[in-house]
Amino acid sequence: MSMHRSLKGADKVAAKRNVLKRFERIEVLKGNGRWKEGDRGRGLPKTKPPV
Repeated sequence: MSMHRSLKGADKVAAKRNVLKRFERIEVLKGNGRWKEGDRGRGLPKTKPPV
């Protein structure tokens, strides 16, 4: 019997995500110079994932 595709290892799944988690969005904003220390982590502007 074969294994269901959802149970395969994470290394097999290489789909590009187009939604970032909050901490990932903050890292992108820091890289672009649009984040200052002390800014709130809510209501962040939209960001595109790195290519």
